[in-house]
Amino acid sequence: MIDLRPVAYVIGLLLVALAVAMLLPMAVDLAEGNGNAAAFLESAVLTGAAGGFMALACRNAAPKALTLRQSFLLTSGIWLAVPLFGALPLMIGAPRAGFTDAVFEAMSGVTTTGATVFTGLDGLPAGANLWRGLLQWLGGLGIVIVAMIFLPVMKIGGMQFFRSEGFDTLGKVLPRAFDISAALLRVYCGLTVLCLCAYMAVGLSGFDATMHALTTISTGGFSSYDASFGALIGAPEVVASAFMLLASLPFVRFVQLIHGHAAPFWQDVQVRAFLRWTAGLILLLLLYRLTSGEMTPGLALRETVFNVISVMSGTGFVSADITRWGEMSLVVLMIAGLVGGCTSSTVCSIKVFRWLVLFGAIRAALRGLHSPNRVRRVHLGGRVVEDEVVSSVMAFLSLFLLSFGVLIVALSLTGLDSQTAITAAWTAIANVGPAWGPEVGPTGAMGDFPAAAKWMMTFGMFAGRLELLSVFVLFLPRFWRG
Repeated sequence: MIDLRPVAYVIGLLLVALAVAMLLPMAVDLAEGNGNAAAFLESAVLTGAAGGFMALACRNAAPKALTLRQSFLLTSGIWLAVPLFGALPLMIGAPRAGFTDAVFEAMSGVTTTGATVFTGLDGLPAGANLWRGLLQWLGGLGIVIVAMIFLPVMKIGGMQFFRSEGFDTLGKVLPRAFDISAALLRVYCGLTVLCLCAYMAVGLSGFDATMHALTTISTGGFSSYDASFGALIGAPEVVASAFMLLASLPFVRFVQLIHGHAAPFWQDVQVRAFLRWTAGLILLLLLYRLTSGEMTPGLALRETVFNVISVMSGTGFVSADITRWGEMSLVVLMIAGLVGGCTSSTVCSIKVFRWLVLFGAIRAALRGLHSPNRVRRVHLGGRVVEDEVVSSVMAFLSLFLLSFGVLIVALSLTGLDSQTAITAAWTAIANVGPAWGPEVGPTGAMGDFPAAAKWMMTFGMFAGRLELLSVFVLFLPRFWRG
């Protein structure tokens, strides 16, 4: 039987930290005098009390070393507890959402999906929009925040923990996994500050720059405008495109750059493949759009670059009505969303690393057809990929496609149009953000979806953010018996 007390103890401490974070948007609303500050204060008290009591009740079981099963439970527990309590300010205060909508929005924030059920974002109190952005920024840390807080108590092997998501550190960039985590956190905060300054330099207000810096670097995609980046066209699109690209690259390479080692960055096969594939999809979509002859090349270039990078990075900002671009454009963007960014970035989806392993496995299999006696190994960046990694990637891809298909069918059964069901399943399981179809509102909001569809998408976002396998293993009876 698994001892749940160590897991509850750590989650309780995390909820206390979440309660403290609620005081920031409370202060913003208090300064604006819009009457919404009390909602954050009440939510902070409830969250802090729940977390405090949980931690106190389990303090005698404070973990010196978590087992592997407890660490799986802890990871899932974090991404369940934070959205549930993170939804409180959205229910108690503006926009006074129902439980389903509030949890959907909070889960979309923490998982950096960026899908929204809210309209009237332009009129929301500043604190409410800032809270949505903070949820995404906190969720964007992903493996970093887990490593920073929990590696000292897990004792399951720091470097092994990093590699569990294909996180390549080229040996040991720094002596300890905790040191790597701290360096990654500094890079994350540094990029956020640089992005904020860049937004302000091109004319955004302090609040808009802060809000969109939080959701750009986290590749989350929440905006304080219903029109998303349609309200910020021009120079802000250029800034966003640059920082979405940076946030899609391996953060560990930035750590190496800071320490004066530039070679690993340019030699990283993930970086080269991601930039090459992004450029290729932009070129393909740009040529397709230019053949219509309905726009100037400059406008087509700016819109195409921004929206392809936004979807491929899983950010989900939009600056134009993509449904007017034609069906091929939607297909190209869906492919971009399934590619995703690099491992050790804030991007979710399948990720470049897994695609490269898949292509390497296919090449090895094809060579085996004409040279059956030859030893077939998958190589990536001049190194042999271990068979265990190849098997893990194949298992993930199989489960991803199966989950994607099941979610499409399930959403269709709720009454959604086929296009809506496909794109909603895609945006949830790959944590991308936008969806297209008759049931999607003119601002991209999904508030008119049936409640059952919203809960299915909520689970899809949760499972997709945690790489599927670490969630579905909890449904195995053997996991609880072992």
